[in-house]
Amino acid sequence: MEERLQGEEKAEFVHSVFESIAKDYDRMNSVISFGRHVAWREYTNRRMGVKAGETAIDLCCGTCDWTISLANAIGPTGEIVGLDFSQNMLDVGAQKVKKQGLNQITLVNGDAMKIPYPDNSFDYATIGFALRNVPDYKQVIREMARVVKPGGQVVSLEVSKPPFIPYRKLFFFYFYNLLPVVAKLVVDKYEEYSWLPNSLTNFPDSKQLADVFREAGLTDVETKLFVGGVSALHIGFKK
Repeated sequence: MEERLQGEEKAEFVHSVFESIAKDYDRMNSVISFGRHVAWREYTNRRMGVKAGETAIDLCCGTCDWTISLANAIGPTGEIVGLDFSQNMLDVGAQKVKKQGLNQITLVNGDAMKIPYPDNSFDYATIGFALRNVPDYKQVIREMARVVKPGGQVVSLEVSKPPFIPYRKLFFFYFYNLLPVVAKLVVDKYEEYSWLPNSLTNFPDSKQLADVFREAGLTDVETKLFVGGVSALHIGFKK
């Protein structure tokens, strides 16, 4: 499926998938990561050195878990934009934002391929577990680099390919074969969660993605692998 979907066709298909799974997304996120996604985001915020009063845009923010985490780190004097093209996902996120009273968050229905903000607008541009699903991940990274200020950070937290090959094969067996079955049992969504793992097939590994960051003009690129590389953090700095 992944090999056949490109450009606008992929964008439309991904949009339909996320519109469909919005209400179950948070529950499945915890199942997929064995509950570790929260710790990974908190670690990332610390690694980024997020400070009170700063600004960030969280791309493909989905149900706003990372958006909210950033808002709590930046505090009420900062400004956070959560951007996603799935209104159903944003609606779920908006309920969580309202419940926590985080007025520093603005949610925007928009395209990560064409971020609707000027150059040098934010201290941070983040994307969590979504870069592999966009039509052109290189374009998204270029856009993220464009909208951060000089000295700002472009940050990706994403499912990855473990470098140790036997472990990679074991992880792939779980991700490609067992995960869709679990999704069927937990949220009755088999087709959607059989496609999402396939989005990793043609996505670069952690070393290759670090090179893509550098190609976009980002410097001092840092990589951190979680649980042997099933998830990877990338941070790049804008000159």
